[in-house]
Amino acid sequence: MMDRSDSGAPNRRRALMRLAQWTQGAALGLAFAEPALARATKAEDTYDEDSVLKAATDFFGQTTEGLAQVIAKVFKEQGRPNAYIRGQEASAALTIGLRYGDGELSMKSGAGERVFWAGPSVGFDAGANASKVFTLVYHLPSPGAIYRRFPGVDGSFYWIGGVGVNYQRAGGITLAPIRLGVGLRAGASIGYLHYRRSKSYNPI
Repeated sequence: MMDRSDSGAPNRRRALMRLAQWTQGAALGLAFAEPALARATKAEDTYDEDSVLKAATDFFGQTTEGLAQVIAKVFKEQGRPNAYIRGQEASAALTIGLRYGDGELSMKSGAGERVFWAGPSVGFDAGANASKVFTLVYHLPSPGAIYRRFPGVDGSFYWIGGVGVNYQRAGGITLAPIRLGVGLRAGASIGYLHYRRSKSYNPI
């Protein structure tokens, strides 16, 4: 008799291959594309490390050595951000994951907007969770420039002391979502998130 317990395996493998091909193609295109957006370089237009750590600590309601280490690592690799997003999200995964969220974008210039995001990911776990996410944003010229797809940078997932971060990049803009504890899913670094002006259940 045929074992039907893994009848969906071929479909999952095909979906994983399509997602991996899309992500690799997007990353390759970004690697050769000229940045289309101006980059913020002035210190007065960016946040310093101490203010970001304080904002993240206030947002998560706690401070940990892992949080401080992750923020220090992102600053070392990416420099000073000129915006951040304080938000919440829900995610679920069964090999292929989905993530939905919303939050408030705040720029050092004082500008800000409500943002929503959704996207697929490849994961190695199963289950669902809801969590807070604090995203550092680099080289954002205006709030409206956030509304696009941001592929994950392959191999950029870091997990230190229960705190995780990965990089997403598009058009010269880099995002670094930081999550604590149950919000961590390694698969989020393989896939993309689509940031929108309004809520949508379409992850594409």
